[in-house]
Amino acid sequence: MSGYLALWMFGALLFFLMLGYPVAFTLGGVALVFGLCGFGLDFFNLLPLRIWGVMTNFTLLAVPLFVFMGVLLERSGLAEELLETMALLFGRVRGGLAISVVVVGALLAASTGIVGATVVTMGLLALPTMLKRNYQPELATGVIAASGTLGQIIPPSVILVLLGDIMGVSVGELFIAAVIPGLSLVALYIAWIAFIALVKPDLAPALPMEERAAMNGGRLARKVAHALIPPLALMVAVLGSIFFGIASPTESAAMGGVGAMLLTALNGRLTVTMLRDSAQVTLRLTSMIFLIFVGASAFGLVFRGLEGDTLVRGFMETHPGGPYGALFMVMAALFLLGFFLDFIEIVFIVIPIIAPVMTGLGFNPVWFAILVAMNLQTSFLTPPFGFSLFYLKGVSPPQITTHHLYRGIIPFVVIQLIALAVVVAYPPLALWLPDMVRQWMFG
Repeated sequence: MSGYLALWMFGALLFFLMLGYPVAFTLGGVALVFGLCGFGLDFFNLLPLRIWGVMTNFTLLAVPLFVFMGVLLERSGLAEELLETMALLFGRVRGGLAISVVVVGALLAASTGIVGATVVTMGLLALPTMLKRNYQPELATGVIAASGTLGQIIPPSVILVLLGDIMGVSVGELFIAAVIPGLSLVALYIAWIAFIALVKPDLAPALPMEERAAMNGGRLARKVAHALIPPLALMVAVLGSIFFGIASPTESAAMGGVGAMLLTALNGRLTVTMLRDSAQVTLRLTSMIFLIFVGASAFGLVFRGLEGDTLVRGFMETHPGGPYGALFMVMAALFLLGFFLDFIEIVFIVIPIIAPVMTGLGFNPVWFAILVAMNLQTSFLTPPFGFSLFYLKGVSPPQITTHHLYRGIIPFVVIQLIALAVVVAYPPLALWLPDMVRQWMFG
């Protein structure tokens, strides 16, 4: 009977979320009501222990540190310099401006990991330039929106930190596992742009000859080195320290925050006002994430106490198609939820329920976490609540319509799903590099 109460609980949660109530308070409120129904006043003996466990979690300390690093770098002028330099470097070929957006999106993902900041920055700087150079509006907006989402899969990624904690998997191992799938996605984006430029060159023209001639080889090389060395140095410091076992993800996040301050100072933009503003933005974002986490922890405690996980496990184990049939159903459900819910909400609500079931069916938890991260990357692009589309529309010129945005993201959502299917079909894409690093470190 309690299992059915758990189903009513999940239904009540979805009902109130669809009505637009705040996620954190909906999670906590539903958990409180059903906890009292299922356990009585004894529920209040369990809840504080669960919340205390969340607030004292050392791994989760990486979240505000990575957010602070991203906010600082977004204000340091790094993105502007990268976009200008990469446009000159790749602008000699058809589709070069779009390729430069993808490359900069990947570099910013590995440096900041904040999707909104990346999309807004590239929308402000690259979109007017691409439209001026007669790029198709759909291609230009699609490339910018999709490239901004690379911060979801390319480490250091906040979603990987959250997934690692929820699933009990090493965050460092997830970072390592995400490298090849992330770079594969970048390669697929570039391949699509190159194909479009080859088949329909008028949709993605090269830079005019006079603009390319204005930058000689030596000057361009110095400009590229000046733009690339700072973010690459930060990437090596943050990710290299994790990959080689020098520092934990939390310690490397602290090092990233210090490195971001140094880069901002070198660009002459580090001021007390900027530091205060960055800290305030970090505080707001972190408070939102942790408030949802506390509510989700309460929800998960009650859901499992009402044997909801047993009900879900039984359904998955009897699902037609065996384990891979269950995996397909989970991936399809996550993709559809991404149309309506934010990735943080999905991670905190759904993953604690299904992750134990999927690992119980024999799937590697690291591989499954990478699949979840790749799947939820699409949630930023899929209407009606694709946040990348909102960010980009807010900074787009008046001639860019919502229709342009929706048509532009279709091929990139398809590419993301193809990449997801490839990692499902060939797990070593996600597992080979962690295995190699583990063998190198421990023999």
